[in-house]
Amino acid sequence: MTPLDIVIVNWNAGSQLAACLASLADCRDPASLRVVVVDNASSDGSVDALALPYLERRGLAVTVLRNADNLGFARACNQGAALGSADAILFLNPDTEVSRDGIAQARAVLDAQGRTGIVGARLVDEAGETHRTCARTPTAASLVAHTLFLDRLFPRLVAPHFRLDWDHADTRPVDAVMGAFLMIRRSLFARLGGFDERFFVYWEDADLCTRTNAAGFHVCHAAQAVIRHRGQGTTEAVKDRRLFYFLRAQALYAEKHYGRVVSFGVLAAAFVVNLPVRFARALLRGGSGDAGAVFRAGRMLALSLPKLLTRRPS
Repeated sequence: MTPLDIVIVNWNAGSQLAACLASLADCRDPASLRVVVVDNASSDGSVDALALPYLERRGLAVTVLRNADNLGFARACNQGAALGSADAILFLNPDTEVSRDGIAQARAVLDAQGRTGIVGARLVDEAGETHRTCARTPTAASLVAHTLFLDRLFPRLVAPHFRLDWDHADTRPVDAVMGAFLMIRRSLFARLGGFDERFFVYWEDADLCTRTNAAGFHVCHAAQAVIRHRGQGTTEAVKDRRLFYFLRAQALYAEKHYGRVVSFGVLAAAFVVNLPVRFARALLRGGSGDAGAVFRAGRMLALSLPKLLTRRPS
C-alpha cells in the first residue's frame, strides 16, 4: 500500500487508544502506515500504557507528541500532520478500530479520481449497525433551525444535519464526512491551511469539507471501508464542556461561512430555546447531574460571548 500518514489526537482515551493502535497493527501492510499520536495533556496514563516496542515489532511505527496543555482537536491535528510527508493523511479518532482492509479500501477511493479530496469510511457500532455520519452542508437557515430543534419537530420541513434518510451502504459523493475517519490529500490539506484552529473541537470537520467543496474537490463516502466507532468515547465524562464547545463551534461556523447576523441568530437560539429545553428535559428525566452540566455549559457560553461577538472571521 502507498505510504499513509495517520494522525490520532488523544485526550484521556484510556484503553481505547491501545485498541485503536492494535487494530492498525493488524491491518493490511502496517509498515506503510506512519502513525503520530498527539496527546493533549491526558491525565489517565493512556499514552504511558502503550506498548510501542511491541507495535514496532509488528511493523507499526508510532511517534508520540505530548502537549503540555489541551490545545484542542483542530490544532493537534495540524501538529500531527506537520510531522508527516506522505501524500495523504488519515485523521483517526482513538475510539475507532479499523478493519483489516478498511484503510486500503478508503485509500483506493481517494486515489481513483484526482478531484476526490476527502474520503470518509462507513462507521459501525459494536453490533455492526451503521452510523449515519455523512452530513449536509449547513445553510444559514438550517444552522438556526437545528439550534431550535426544528429538524426534530418538523423533519419533513427541516432536513436533519446528518443523512438519516440514506443507509450509507453505497459509495458516493457527499457534502461532508465525520472527522472520526477523514482521509485527505496532503496537497489539498496544505492548500486549505489545514484545520481551522479556532474550532477547539466540533465543526472543524464540517468546515474542512465545506472548504474542500468550495475549492472544487469532492468529498466521498467509501461504503466498503468499514470502521468500528464507539462515538463520544473521550468526551462522555465532560458533558458540560462538550455541549459548550459544540454550541460555540456552531456559532463560529455560522459566522465564518454566513456572517455575523447568522452567528447572532445561532447564539440567540441557543440561549432562548436550546439550553432551556435541554435543562428542562434533564430535570424531567430526573437527571440533576445532566441539568447541572447544561447550566454550566450555558454559563461557559455566556462567558465566551465577548470574544465571540468581537471576533472577525478570517
